Amino acid sequence: MLEMIGITKSYPAVRALVNVDLTLHAGEVLALLGENGAGKSTLIKILAGAVTPDKGVIRIAGVPTNIRTPLDGRHAGIAVIYQEFNLIPTLSVIDNLFLGQEQSRLGLLRRGNEANQARALFARLGVAIDPYALCRDLSVAQQQVVEIARALAQNARILVMDEPSAALTSQEVDRLFLIIRELKSNGIGVIFISHRLDEIDTIADRIMVLRDGAKVADAPKSELSRNQLIERMVGRTLDQEFPSRTRRIRERCLTAVELRRGTKVRSVSLTLHRGEVLALTGLIGSGRTETARLLAGADPLDGGTISLDGVPMRWRSPRDAIRAGICLLTEDRKAQGLILNESVRHNFGLPNVSSFSRLGVLAQAQERDALARHRESLQIKVSDVETPARNLSGGNQQKVVLAKWLQRDCRVLIFDEPTRGIDVGAKYEIYQLINKLADAGKAILMISSELPEVLGMADRVLVMCEGRISGEISEVKQATQADILRLAMPE
Repeated sequence: MLEMIGITKSYPAVRALVNVDLTLHAGEVLALLGENGAGKSTLIKILAGAVTPDKGVIRIAGVPTNIRTPLDGRHAGIAVIYQEFNLIPTLSVIDNLFLGQEQSRLGLLRRGNEANQARALFARLGVAIDPYALCRDLSVAQQQVVEIARALAQNARILVMDEPSAALTSQEVDRLFLIIRELKSNGIGVIFISHRLDEIDTIADRIMVLRDGAKVADAPKSELSRNQLIERMVGRTLDQEFPSRTRRIRERCLTAVELRRGTKVRSVSLTLHRGEVLALTGLIGSGRTETARLLAGADPLDGGTISLDGVPMRWRSPRDAIRAGICLLTEDRKAQGLILNESVRHNFGLPNVSSFSRLGVLAQAQERDALARHRESLQIKVSDVETPARNLSGGNQQKVVLAKWLQRDCRVLIFDEPTRGIDVGAKYEIYQLINKLADAGKAILMISSELPEVLGMADRVLVMCEGRISGEISEVKQATQADILRLAMPE
């Protein structure tokens, strides 16, 4: 169905792709893997017509096809569903489905025909969505279905899905996989990009790996083990997916009693010790992030108490929590953890201005020296600290957020989805950093929806359901994902 031959693309000082070949067959799911910066996005943008290659040939069903614009890609039967959806929130479902290809007669829109076609598309995908609903009122999973339906409305034969499960619950992921299998049965070829290797094992027929802009593996899924995949992606051997450490839990550091916040957090109590990695998990909407925001002073308490080292605390703002030694690495680092248009140096310095200034004057040399130390210890890959944060990969953005809090020497670190959207090599580095911090006596609260990550990293696990702690797992090494799910599911 698709051949991309000898695709090469260079930017100033960067060779994004070097002579890359890709093939896709009808009714096949090809998993495209690689670390952030490996060239996946550039290759997909070339296929979609958003980027022009320096050289190379694209063939659709054996016919050489010149794809120079996104419209060329659409006409060639190619649709891309990006991780950040391309829907207009204030327009209805049918407006988004048929934008640019509206059905009309004598200059009048045929809304009834569009609505009927939309319902038929959703029926084909096995879901019921109101065609007249505004996209902003849909769940993330429903918006994703709208994106898939739009691709079908365009008669797409090749569908690219970039991190499609990043914001979905496990049940929604199962539904997504049913839809992908339905698309396969209809002869549609799917290119599936994900950092979650469990998903690749479930849905992929064949796996292609990029590293540093070159193809380093292309084989049926059955021929590549999980360890082989990781080695191909990162270019080195990882002894195991989750680094081990000696558990040395110390005295109690943080205590929360009967925390309440509306209907999202209902009487949550927990304790956190120095040197401990405590995982807080549960289904999306269970109250995990809301609990973290209460602990970090980002939201006011309706009731309950928070104590540090036995001393009751009352946060009026995040500033109070930060001064007390609690920091929050937010779930959405781009919207809440960084100012993307500002430089790496400015982002690092924001919560540390007082330590780098005297009499109202910022000591930039001192700030640069401190950043240089963290840049080296955290292995932040950036050529110039004046580079805007938006230009960094997800893993390096996360390290910048971590660096600014380490500079404050926080004693309690709350990681909310620390590895979301981060490739497997950068994940391992983040895991090593978490272990290192715990070994240094920091108290770590890790919120994660990835159950292998929870079981691989935590000393103890708390499970939330409908705003409450529904259970605790102390013997994590003997626990299974099923044990966690049983506690996470409403009765």
